[in-house]
Amino acid sequence: MSSFLFNCCLPIHLLLITFFLCLFMGTANSENRMANLDEVKMVWRLADAVCFDVDSTVITEEGIDELAKFCGKGDQVALLTKQAMQGNMTFQQSLAVRLNIIKPSIKQITEFLRTHPPKLTQGIKSLVQALQNQKKNVYLVSGGFHCLIAPVAAQLNIPLKTCEYAGFDENEPTSQTGGKAEVIRRLKEEKGYKTVVHIGDGATDLEACPPAAAFIGYGGNVVRDSVKQRAPWFIMDFKDLEAAL
Repeated sequence: MSSFLFNCCLPIHLLLITFFLCLFMGTANSENRMANLDEVKMVWRLADAVCFDVDSTVITEEGIDELAKFCGKGDQVALLTKQAMQGNMTFQQSLAVRLNIIKPSIKQITEFLRTHPPKLTQGIKSLVQALQNQKKNVYLVSGGFHCLIAPVAAQLNIPLKTCEYAGFDENEPTSQTGGKAEVIRRLKEEKGYKTVVHIGDGATDLEACPPAAAFIGYGGNVVRDSVKQRAPWFIMDFKDLEAAL
């Protein structure tokens, strides 16, 4: 309040200068955001490989949360997932704690998969097909588990060899903070990709750029404020990406 009163006492010419400076800075920031958006859209069109997060992006749910519900540990695990996706704890910390809570048996996992087929996000199948038609390589890069990712890949006609996941092996790169960036770095190094785009909903997805040439935030299933604020292109519908190809 005192700062406001002080500013009101400034000479009129200083007030006008301050006003126009603020106006200019606001316009400049807006133009910078627009430039960044245009650049990301250009990269999207030129990409030779596209990586997708799985949980809450390619599918509508968080797979590990649904498995936890099935095992009677849903509320405890959902809170930890939210903290991890917002970046409030490292992914490996969250993963270790969640697994220790759930402790799923092979029998539970088998029954879960039988009774809970993955629910694809609306528009993802059409988008993946459009990318494949343009000879762009599509990858699923997830901190989830092989047994939960495999049915998703099958529905999208994505070879399982092009999926990276945590499994139950803590040595896998996707089981660690920064793991998705490491996977993309390896893809570029081993496959020779020049332009990789990563799409996802969580804080671990933001970490993938760089080495990804661009990151596109997705909020069609859940909006993470930290991602929405930092992603130069944030979409709510996969139709927007298909239309921009």
